[in-house]
Amino acid sequence: MRTHAKIHPRKDGFASPSCSALRAGSAAKSLLVAFAAIFICASSSFATTKGLSQIVTPELQEEGDLSLSLQIQDKRIANPYELQSEMGLTKWAEVAVFRGFDPDDWIFATEFGLLTKEPYLLAVGFVNWSPHLEVDPQPYIEAGYYTEHHKVIVGAIHAGYKNEAILGYAYDFNKQWRVQVDFQSGRENSSTIGFTWNITPDFQVNPALYFANYHPDRLMGYIVFTYTFHLWGKKSETAAAAPK
Repeated sequence: MRTHAKIHPRKDGFASPSCSALRAGSAAKSLLVAFAAIFICASSSFATTKGLSQIVTPELQEEGDLSLSLQIQDKRIANPYELQSEMGLTKWAEVAVFRGFDPDDWIFATEFGLLTKEPYLLAVGFVNWSPHLEVDPQPYIEAGYYTEHHKVIVGAIHAGYKNEAILGYAYDFNKQWRVQVDFQSGRENSSTIGFTWNITPDFQVNPALYFANYHPDRLMGYIVFTYTFHLWGKKSETAAAAPK
């Protein structure tokens, strides 16, 4: 599972920051310093090529794996600076928590695997639940067809008062490199194109460009850095052989 957390959209559909640029910039610098310290001090763990850029994906975090991410994006997409933690609890359940800084927020998500054996995947869950800002959880259902190189995703999500379609495709060249495109319907959402690079077996970066649905020629930037720790459980042979 991987998706950016959206909070309090304006009338044009994008998140509205409430803090000054100076405060946000200071927070970002602090986050970068903290994240760099994690990467320098962390011991070896197991990594996956996680998610796409915009949409939730139906594969689950490996049991016992904890991923920490720093997400930086155009403020028209969502909260410009976010930390995310994603934890695989069992083979069929994971949870994620986003910490937004502009505005200050906590956002929760979860996913449950109904089919978890590739190539066929089916998952349900919710995203973007913000009790602090009184944003209701958005339930979703997604199916995936995952082979060694090709990943196809289709699904639907209920956001506010409407249902929206989810589509995604990724191509894994090898364990290090993936290219990906995705789409979520709705005026406030986008089409994206990006790639994922596993710089080390544990550390990856995912930059992408967003094309707003309501204004396709408007480009917005996004990048996320992720480090994965293996806390318990055994690394599966499937996970070792191919990225997720």
